[in-house]
Amino acid sequence: MKKNNKPVREYYTIDLVHIFKTLWQRIWLIVLAGIIAAGIGFSVSAFLIKPEYSSSIMLYVNNSSFSLGNTSFSISSSEITAAQSLVKTYGEILNNRSTLERVIEEADVPYSYKQLSKKIQSGQSNNTEIMRVDVTTNDPYEAAKIANCIAEVLPVRISEIIDGASMEVVDAAVPNLEKVSPSITQYTAVGLILGVLLSALAIAVGALMDDTIHDEEYILQTYDYPILAKVPDLLGSDKKKYGYYSAKKKTSKNS
Repeated sequence: MKKNNKPVREYYTIDLVHIFKTLWQRIWLIVLAGIIAAGIGFSVSAFLIKPEYSSSIMLYVNNSSFSLGNTSFSISSSEITAAQSLVKTYGEILNNRSTLERVIEEADVPYSYKQLSKKIQSGQSNNTEIMRVDVTTNDPYEAAKIANCIAEVLPVRISEIIDGASMEVVDAAVPNLEKVSPSITQYTAVGLILGVLLSALAIAVGALMDDTIHDEEYILQTYDYPILAKVPDLLGSDKKKYGYYSAKKKTSKNS
């Protein structure tokens, strides 16, 4: 007879009921992990991360005729798409090295060109001809100072580059003492969620990897073998008890 050398495949089943029971038994640990992680998120956002403040200016893009080199442009107030292109063009001029170096010199701030460029954002305001410039730093007064300096430098730079173009200041910057980041609520919530999820995942993985035989039900579900005998109350025994039987103290007979 030929021997059957086919490899034996082992199949593993995931008992979801067992996992949920284990999670419920360890619910106190999951809650505790969530509270600790939320506390860490709160502490990091409140004490370790420097708060940032933002100030903004509003500039009106003048839609008069202007020329760029040998090409002339005429933009009417109804041509919103052209106004959007102007705002993008002015934004590129704002982030130009020469413009920002002039802003740094005028505002007397300790930033390099690249550092200041990362702190400035510009764009169109609500699909209008208004250009909005936001400056974000760790000091609310410094952010307002830089924004107002941009309001002075940028129109001059644009008039130097584009003939006939101009900008008007609609709204100057004021110090905003309300921080824009970090969000303590967001950091705390993220910490809580991560703590709960990671602790639940660790408990679930531990339950899946646990191959300890806790009761006869595990043997019946895992192996196709009959149970011949059972040691009663094995885990509940103490020094003086053995299963369901207890040891009696020996007493001496009175002579």
